[in-house]
Amino acid sequence: MIIGIIDYGMGNLFSVEQALKKLDCTVILSDDPETLLEAEAILLPGVGAFPDAMELLNSKGLSEFIRSLPEKGIPLLGICLGMQLLYEDSLEVRMTKGLGLLKGKIRRFEKGTYRIPHMGWNRLEFPRMPFWLDSLQVDTHVYFVHSFYVTEAEETEIFAEAEYGNIKVPGVVGKGLVTGMQFHPEKSGDFGHYLLEQWIANIKGDNNGQLSNLSGN
Repeated sequence: MIIGIIDYGMGNLFSVEQALKKLDCTVILSDDPETLLEAEAILLPGVGAFPDAMELLNSKGLSEFIRSLPEKGIPLLGICLGMQLLYEDSLEVRMTKGLGLLKGKIRRFEKGTYRIPHMGWNRLEFPRMPFWLDSLQVDTHVYFVHSFYVTEAEETEIFAEAEYGNIKVPGVVGKGLVTGMQFHPEKSGDFGHYLLEQWIANIKGDNNGQLSNLSGN
């Protein structure tokens, strides 16, 4: 299984790469769209500020490449900031347009929302299951580190949420071949490993027909 990780200068690539290698994946690290097209699926990581990330993606020609992946039938997974970039816009630092693959906006936690950033372990609740996840383990705790979260999202595009204060934070989201995880699955112990394993298992062919049907969504 070949996974392409978009190396655009704003990701903690080592931990993600090692997690994928433990799942017997071959990893391509690149910022070149042609090179990344050699992969069977693409992962968009991200650590830092939304506008800086979009500026880098735009300048490297990666924004259009990422937007084209659903049409090409290539699964995409965004992690942490990488997930937030999949949405329409963000008010982090300044108003910045995102990739627009999912409907919703990125906004800062309001003052008084416990501690900001939302950092540490929190339990995911699954109001609906993504097609690539067969079942849930008993312990669904995952590791979050973020000060901004998804608002105004489509209900049908939210698979899992974590309660933080009086806010339900979208944790696993997606539409068609586009998936996002707000937390860090590579740092989330057995359950994080399981989520990555399940996502990859579907790409390998366990649900080829379903993947094909979703590619046009």
